[in-house]
Amino acid sequence: MGYIKINQDKLSAKTAQELIELCPFNAFDYTDAYLSINAACKLCKICVKNGPDGVCEFIEDDRPSIDKNKYKGIVVYVEHYQGKPHPVAWELVGKAKELARITKEHVSCLVIGDKTEDIVQEALSYGVDHVHVYDDPAFHDFNVETYTQVVADFQTRQQANILLFGGTMQGRSFAPRVAAKLKTGLTADCTKLDIREDGDLLQIRPAFGGNIMAKIHTPNHRPQLATIRYKMFDAPTKQNPHGTIHHHHLDKPLAASSIRLVESLPKADIEDISDADVIIAVGRGFKKEKDLELIEPLRKKLNATLACTRPLIENGWFDARKQIGLSGRTVKPKLIINIGISGAVQYIEGMKDAELIISVNSDPDNRLFEISHHNIIGDLYDVIPELNRLIDTLT
Repeated sequence: MGYIKINQDKLSAKTAQELIELCPFNAFDYTDAYLSINAACKLCKICVKNGPDGVCEFIEDDRPSIDKNKYKGIVVYVEHYQGKPHPVAWELVGKAKELARITKEHVSCLVIGDKTEDIVQEALSYGVDHVHVYDDPAFHDFNVETYTQVVADFQTRQQANILLFGGTMQGRSFAPRVAAKLKTGLTADCTKLDIREDGDLLQIRPAFGGNIMAKIHTPNHRPQLATIRYKMFDAPTKQNPHGTIHHHHLDKPLAASSIRLVESLPKADIEDISDADVIIAVGRGFKKEKDLELIEPLRKKLNATLACTRPLIENGWFDARKQIGLSGRTVKPKLIINIGISGAVQYIEGMKDAELIISVNSDPDNRLFEISHHNIIGDLYDVIPELNRLIDTLT
């Protein structure tokens, strides 16, 4: 990765103060005419690019480069529960195929489980070149330690260039374990992916509370791992399968796991807002929970799913699975109506790809208005009754 070197011989009290004021992370300490860098440094290189000439210098690591030709293929891990694949896997297949057209690599799915025949056939229907299968009763229930051993075995056999996981609750637990086992890095919760012709993956995700988009490039590590949020990409159209199925078995017994499944209790069913076609999203503009009743006529007429922002979760008004945003769900509905929402970047990132966006807010400078197709400026307590009356006249 490299490090920042301070050339003390070119330093003065004036240039030290300039660097201290320049750094956005307060990463410089100046004591007894000696300037040092503390743990707050993010290696943003602003001090190198914009600081006093020659004082700060970026030193590249002398780590030997890897032979990228040994690593080929983009692999999507297919998460599933009770025989049903999570649809994020097929979205990742679509993106993997798009990336593979640039690098001329094959696209594969990795399926781990018990009695996975239907999952394998569904993977083939999305046009992947290969499906690698570890099918064994020992893999009936997801165990992060056991499954990590399986992925390590797979990587030893296949030397994949890229491994993609869904940014689900399971994926966020599983992928870091795999990265640690394979002694490589991981970029979590990516919202975009790109690739260079040499196979280097460009992993793009919000950083610093969503205020910037970080582009992460790891040219000296393989495989390259990323988790990607649901509803970021489109699944490919199904087609006549052409891919090959490869069945694998572990060459050595599984190491004992410290995890033991005592009992599996299903969560109470709740409508997944990620799959909703019409959403009404509400925010802190609502003064009382009872006031949410105002939108019921509109919600029923549109057959809409109700969602919210983080403050209403913290108020205890909604189940956490109803939250839209970087710390909640990503949605891509045909229509979303935002009512009384401040328009924080974290929220916008979770819904900006909706086909039609309508926003209601009393603040004319609300950031949601910049991405919305239709804006209504006004107090929600005045606007909602008018919307209810309007939709009554149209239906």
